[in-house]
Amino acid sequence: MGLFELLLLAVGLSMDAFAVSICKGLAVKKITAKEYLLCGVWFGGFQGLMPLIGYLVGSRFEKFISVVAPWVAFILLALIGGNMIKEAFAPPEEVKPEFDVKTMFMMAVATSIDALAVGITFVAVPVKVFAEEGFANVIFAVITIAIITCIISMIGVKIGHIFGTRYKSGSEIMGGTILIFIGLRALITHLDRSSALSDSDTIFGMLIPLIGTLLGAAVVYAKKNELSKDLRMMLVGLTSGIMISIAVWGMIEPAVKGVSGDVKTGIILVVVCFCGGVLLQYILDSVIPHTHAYVDYTEGPKCGLDTGMKVMLTEVIHHIPEGIALGAIYAGHFLETEWISTSTAIVLAIAIAIQNIPEALFVSFPLRESGTNTGKAFFMGVVSGMPIPLLGIITVIVALLFPSILPYVMALAGGALIYTTVEEIPGLGSKKENDKGALAFVAGFAIVMFMIFF
Repeated sequence: MGLFELLLLAVGLSMDAFAVSICKGLAVKKITAKEYLLCGVWFGGFQGLMPLIGYLVGSRFEKFISVVAPWVAFILLALIGGNMIKEAFAPPEEVKPEFDVKTMFMMAVATSIDALAVGITFVAVPVKVFAEEGFANVIFAVITIAIITCIISMIGVKIGHIFGTRYKSGSEIMGGTILIFIGLRALITHLDRSSALSDSDTIFGMLIPLIGTLLGAAVVYAKKNELSKDLRMMLVGLTSGIMISIAVWGMIEPAVKGVSGDVKTGIILVVVCFCGGVLLQYILDSVIPHTHAYVDYTEGPKCGLDTGMKVMLTEVIHHIPEGIALGAIYAGHFLETEWISTSTAIVLAIAIAIQNIPEALFVSFPLRESGTNTGKAFFMGVVSGMPIPLLGIITVIVALLFPSILPYVMALAGGALIYTTVEEIPGLGSKKENDKGALAFVAGFAIVMFMIFF
């Protein structure tokens, strides 16, 4: 576990304390520096102490834990994260305004108990911030967790005092999502015999699109008005232009360059795989029930799923080829292929993140407008983007095991991306005065093309 993952872990663990700090801020009519420091020191201190205790206990069973280390890390973090997400939808608990020792002790233990299990994972997945291995890395980790929790808790008191309870569920959902992703990463890294996924650049690259998803979904907390038709049209145009540009310049064009052996045969296979991607996306579109936001148009078989779930599944379908595309380009990076630029991977990750912002918004915002709880609307928007990092990691593993298929995987992803995008364009073209949407499409296409070739 490197520094980047440690910071993510610290933020994820601090979300329980952040949520409670918001409630503490709500319960106090007048906030002084004393209240900020009390919450920060109590929550930060226990959040750092618990992992240390967990590590010291876990180190006694190091030989046993090392055998099942990745599974232990995945199960513990998934349970912690899942419980945080579950609590986000539970009725809000009453928090007493007192800041006395008894009250703060109970709250500090309650918000940090999950970190006890995380400390055991430090044995399973050692912290490696400093070159020399040993206890110094663990001390640095627990101090980092304590400081970050302290700062975030103090911020939570202020937010609770100003804005109210609307951020509580979202903070718990975000924290739980981060913890689950870290646990899943530990498991998949263990299963990946190529060792490519141990490179922190890969994890960072896979997380970039998810950051865009989180930002887009978080709009439900910051904006009350409905999205205007012009803005929706421009966002659809922008995302469509980005997707087409990724498909053409990021997938199909490099795939053609990457064919080996007989060129004509390779080109034919690229075209076949391109059509296979179109077919794959068509099948997903046909067998998965989903509803397109704002047009109230449902596809797929009839089922008992509610509208919110169907709206979320629409973006899940869209994100499947994006995950494959991102994984393919990172696999090319690790294979050091001459026909893929070393900067292309990060460029495509950023491009996907940009277009994920409006796509997540198109899940969370219409759900909230229809009366769905804000926390649940945020959660659905975040979940819609999860296929990207998951499929990205899986694609990296498959492509590294079978390097010769990489150009054809890219062609498949390109075909799926184009089909998904073209399906949305008729809705854009049917609108009156759609010049803004068309210009946004061209802008998105040009921006990504410039990023890839510059």
